[in-house]
Amino acid sequence: MQSNYLESAKKQFEYYKTLGEKTFDQLNEEQLFWKYNEESNSIATIVKHLAGNMLSRWTDFLTTDGEKETRNREKEFENDVKDKQALLVIWKKGWDCLFNALNSINESNFNTLIYIRNQEHTIVDAVNRQLCHYAYHVGQIVFIGKMVMDTKWTSLSIPRGKSNEYNNEKFAKPKHKGHFSDDYINKDKK
Repeated sequence: MQSNYLESAKKQFEYYKTLGEKTFDQLNEEQLFWKYNEESNSIATIVKHLAGNMLSRWTDFLTTDGEKETRNREKEFENDVKDKQALLVIWKKGWDCLFNALNSINESNFNTLIYIRNQEHTIVDAVNRQLCHYAYHVGQIVFIGKMVMDTKWTSLSIPRGKSNEYNNEKFAKPKHKGHFSDDYINKDKK
């Protein structure tokens, strides 16, 4: 059960990471820093926040509180990233930290209680908390990408008007085991 849960969670995280990256691929540098208004965040700001959260939550997560003293959450919302390349480095650093932490979970430490701001979490609770948080922000990234690309946006899911075609393709295959994201994540790797 534990390994099934962790594998599923890793695939979910990978799916959201891929959604973000497929959004970045469609945008130029200027679009990554675009804000709807002064109260809104740019994609760059959301990436900084996600990476800051990931580095805080997942660094030494089995032994230290998930809200690190070294984290400066307020600074995550300042637009001080210089370019797309620097932004992608920040993005990768956060996700690498997350996946390294998830890969360190095993039978001997799965029942370890961890803390976020002194609140106790099981590993399942902590993973679920962060999975939902990251999905929320990646959804914002995708939505901003759609806004700035307008009619030039390439759908990251089933395009409008293609639901029947998509379902026919899926139901043409025999019942099989797998994760819903397998085809999506691996589509460009084939």
